[in-house]
Amino acid sequence: MKFKLTSLEKKWVLYDVGNSAFTMMVSTIFPIYFNYLAGNAGISDVDYLAYWGYATSICTLIVALLGPTLGAVADTKNFKKIIFSVTMGIGVAGCILLGFLSSWLWFLVIFVLAKVGYSASLVFYDSMLTDVTEPDRMDSVSSHGYAWGYIGSCIPFIACLAIVLGAGSLGVGMQTSMILAFLITALWWLFSSVPLLRSYRQRYFSEPGEHVVSSSFKRLGRTFVELAKDKRILVFLIAFFFYIDGVYTVIDMATAYGQALGLDSTGLLLALLVTQIVAFPSVLIFSRLVKKVKPETIITVCIAAYFCIAVYAYWLDSQVDFWILAVLVGMFQGTIQALSRSYFAKIIPAEKSGEFFGIYDICGKGASVIGTALVSFLSQMTGSINIGVSALSVMFLIGLVLFRFSAKLNIKKEKV
Repeated sequence: MKFKLTSLEKKWVLYDVGNSAFTMMVSTIFPIYFNYLAGNAGISDVDYLAYWGYATSICTLIVALLGPTLGAVADTKNFKKIIFSVTMGIGVAGCILLGFLSSWLWFLVIFVLAKVGYSASLVFYDSMLTDVTEPDRMDSVSSHGYAWGYIGSCIPFIACLAIVLGAGSLGVGMQTSMILAFLITALWWLFSSVPLLRSYRQRYFSEPGEHVVSSSFKRLGRTFVELAKDKRILVFLIAFFFYIDGVYTVIDMATAYGQALGLDSTGLLLALLVTQIVAFPSVLIFSRLVKKVKPETIITVCIAAYFCIAVYAYWLDSQVDFWILAVLVGMFQGTIQALSRSYFAKIIPAEKSGEFFGIYDICGKGASVIGTALVSFLSQMTGSINIGVSALSVMFLIGLVLFRFSAKLNIKKEKV
């Protein structure tokens, strides 16, 4: 039987379509433009990769610190949509401003601001999953979000790519083409958010106390105590911290990695476009498979696949290698994120989804502080970019072992 999304579920999925355009830009055109600005300033390829990695680490560290606190406030009645709107607005405004910058340093500063807004909005967006659907539909709805996000992001990306690569034939300079590319991305993101903002209603919430912020901090404290007692959630979060670390590091640094290896920019961008196209059917196939196979099994397969991908990166030195890597990443990238999100949503209290997803974000996007910093540090210390990237395999191995342990704990909990 074909799975059909409800009207509200479709609007929730649509935000994935919108924000994925920004993700695509961060993975592709952003680092290439930063490389252009850094090159004009005389910065070496190794330092360029390191600075980009450090900036990404700062972004995720800020969100990791803010996420649980904002999540606790967002769990208060009628607050989630407000905070979601503000963080999304910051991301959109930062994206527009980036096109007007010619200084590599200021580009990094505003990039951090835009990325923080984007990442923070996802804390509340992910937590909305408990409000827009039911537990038995979460795996499929979450998977559709990532699937349509991948294919939907290709539309503005292709337009941006045509403008950037065809700037000369269009009679515009690099600066003008980047302004147009960032503007298209920002508007796509903004307009895709409107249907959800108009229809979303917070079903699960905590009643506001006399002082919203102080009562939110108290709830957050109780949540951490509750988390320490529930081993299935705690161990999953630790496992998630390790394996998703590598996933987000690959996403954040893929193009920068290829650029630092001296690979052709056009080929890199087309390869990453292929990643999006491959990811679309892959996520939908796995979303059907999860009805017959436990999500724990599929997540395990995805982690193991990423371990092999990280090991393969050690020998990557050609355009063909990068294309192979892009296809392999596309096969598993969306599924590991989608099923991790829905798996977590099903094992937490729905009325505390904001708080728990704030913590989830520390262990998720916040984890890439270690990944990007590790790649940057080892690349500089060894002088080899391949060694830096392949070191991520250790993160996947630790995550795999811990996830299997958390899955056993969850099975025991369900039998009780």
